[in-house]
Amino acid sequence: MDLDLLLGAHLFPVRHHSPRTTAVLTRWLDHVKPQVVLIEGPCDASELVDVLCDAETKPPIALLGYRTDDTPGSALWPFADYSPEYAALRWAKAHGARARFIDIPVGVSLGVDRHVEAVSLDGEPSEDAESTCARMEEPLTERFARERGYRSFEELWEAMFEAPDWTPDGFRPVLLAWADVLNAGSRPDYHRWRDAFMARQVLEVIASGVPPERIAVVAGAAHVAAFLARDVDPTLEAKLPTAVPCAVTVIPYSFPRLSEQLGYGAGNRAPHFYQKAHEAQCDFRRATLEVLIDFAGHLRMRGFTASLSDVLEAYRLAVTLADLREKSAPGLDELREATVATLCRGDATHVDDFLWKSVVGHQVGRVASRIGRNSLQAEFWREVESRRLPSTDSAETFTLRLNNPVEVGSSIFLHRLRVVGIPYAGLAATGQQKATAQEAGGQAALTRVRESWQAQWTPSTDVALVEKIVLGDSLEAVTTRVLQDQLALAKSTGAAAAVLLESVITGCPQTMASALRACDGHATTDADLPSLASASRALSGLVAYGTSRTHSALGDEAVAALCQKTFARALLRVSDACACTQDTVPSVMGALRTLHEVALAQPLADKAGWLTEARGLMSSTVVHPATSGLATGLLYLAEELSESEVAREVGLRLSLAVEPEAGASWLEGFLRVNALVLVKNREVVRALDAFLSSVDPERFRQTLPVLRRALGVLGPTERRYLLENVVAVRQLGDKGRAAKTILAEKDTEKLKDMSAELGKALADLDDLL
Repeated sequence: MDLDLLLGAHLFPVRHHSPRTTAVLTRWLDHVKPQVVLIEGPCDASELVDVLCDAETKPPIALLGYRTDDTPGSALWPFADYSPEYAALRWAKAHGARARFIDIPVGVSLGVDRHVEAVSLDGEPSEDAESTCARMEEPLTERFARERGYRSFEELWEAMFEAPDWTPDGFRPVLLAWADVLNAGSRPDYHRWRDAFMARQVLEVIASGVPPERIAVVAGAAHVAAFLARDVDPTLEAKLPTAVPCAVTVIPYSFPRLSEQLGYGAGNRAPHFYQKAHEAQCDFRRATLEVLIDFAGHLRMRGFTASLSDVLEAYRLAVTLADLREKSAPGLDELREATVATLCRGDATHVDDFLWKSVVGHQVGRVASRIGRNSLQAEFWREVESRRLPSTDSAETFTLRLNNPVEVGSSIFLHRLRVVGIPYAGLAATGQQKATAQEAGGQAALTRVRESWQAQWTPSTDVALVEKIVLGDSLEAVTTRVLQDQLALAKSTGAAAAVLLESVITGCPQTMASALRACDGHATTDADLPSLASASRALSGLVAYGTSRTHSALGDEAVAALCQKTFARALLRVSDACACTQDTVPSVMGALRTLHEVALAQPLADKAGWLTEARGLMSSTVVHPATSGLATGLLYLAEELSESEVAREVGLRLSLAVEPEAGASWLEGFLRVNALVLVKNREVVRALDAFLSSVDPERFRQTLPVLRRALGVLGPTERRYLLENVVAVRQLGDKGRAAKTILAEKDTEKLKDMSAELGKALADLDDLL
């Protein structure tokens, strides 16, 4: 490798997303007048240069490289209007020069283990590697800034590189000196491999007949510094990994995403502010004044007083602060401090709540139509526009009322995105909180009559739409593929029923038919009661609410028949499932409650069969006592047991002949149904009081953990009723009424002092309350 030839080319070091670097670079290119402009970026994206420079294309945009071998993986190379690489491309287009990228191909960069190497592909880290790179460089940059009296690296960069009016001859050595600082330590091997690759790319252009002096190389400062220091080992290129199958395209990007790249590109923390500085030819005083005017407008819109004189006062303060800090112009720190002191009258709340978003900006780029969108992108944007859904990179909340085909269609569209994993909208559970995956879909989605969503387009949305094209050419096809894969992994009736519900919610009839067959097949051999109960609830819901979203040719008849069969099969598993251990009893009890609810709510379910099974559990001494207690409580609440019958059953289960542990477990299941109704029954409380009073102290201590768990379901209201009935059962009279009042005041110490007899009653209940 002849580095002398390489050094014969014009080399310009850059920092990314920097208005000052872009301005200086443009002037330097005007002076050099190269025939070929070589730019750091994936070399296999060179064919997209014309799209990047198209008049229709409006930054922020990004090159997106993604794997095409069914393996997740992608990387982004973002460009703002003030990115020096983008400025170099546009300069070449305007001056008839040839432009191409010279960094490693997309497939190679995607083949790198980003957990081993801190990867920076164009000097700007990809989203996968960004946090690793930031951590790697942060200690050096922040320490460097503090040593020179700055509070952060971003402040140092603004003061030393952005604000001063640099000439190309002055700026280039300063930036190289900064690169030397960064390169002083050991550089990751990966970056040295890239040095060798890019150097060879430059030499190949020279070998093609282009004189070195007619070539301009625009690359990250660290790479240019390595070239100038002749610190390039050509043998290192062989260590680059093998390229993986991939493709590259151009997608819109946004200012909020650029602002997340702190620590690497100068200006990333406030893209809109730097865009204003770029448009003002790097006049940061003018940019500061324009932002302050915007701030005043935002404040007035929200009812605050913010006059032009306030704006001028804030501007003067920002300039004064910059002068005191020996800066040539205000930066973001001066802008913020002046805003808080003047426009916000010393209160930073408004800056943090809404003002600072305007210096970050919400701008979303646009890509020339000639690049085209894949079918998923086209469908997504068609649906978003036709359904008037949010299309900006800021969160918006809206509600769908599922009583008309249009809004049901919007719900299907959003649920497809959710199931496929395309980041765009999330269902709101309560307030601003996002619903969990279980709350967003399945049975919960089937029963809703309205849905609240929070939607926000981000570049990740388009990334996912591009990546998912390998699964199908429409959202329905991709959703069907994802659900079919889930169905293939489903090994139980409940899991297959969950896929069935999602098929209905997302309007995928093909998967619904497969899921129905899978449910039928699994139910034949499924011995897991929770699985069968879950499937019964899902099928019962489909019978009640219909499957119209899928427009399935099967109709609801197939679901109804399967619902009957699955419920009947579940009943056959009840007795064996309830003879379980303590570890599995919670899931079994949940299944019993589900079957009870289905039996009472769904006419197609065998209600008589369930009641027979429940009575069998109630009287059984073989099953786990908690399941027997639960069955007793369910029968009582369903009015299948009279008060005298349930009191008798409580008396039997909590008698002296029963082991205390078994009695406590039975009580745990019994109170899990509706504790308030049960503790209001005086005969039930009488049996409970007798049981607790009969347990000797030593056994009581052994049984206490189970009793605590059993009585843990009692809230303040249930506890008051329980104490009231205990007082009545023990005939404590007026003292009992006083006890109730004092308990309501949570003054148990006074209650204990009232009398020895009342104190004994409270002591008996102390562990319960």
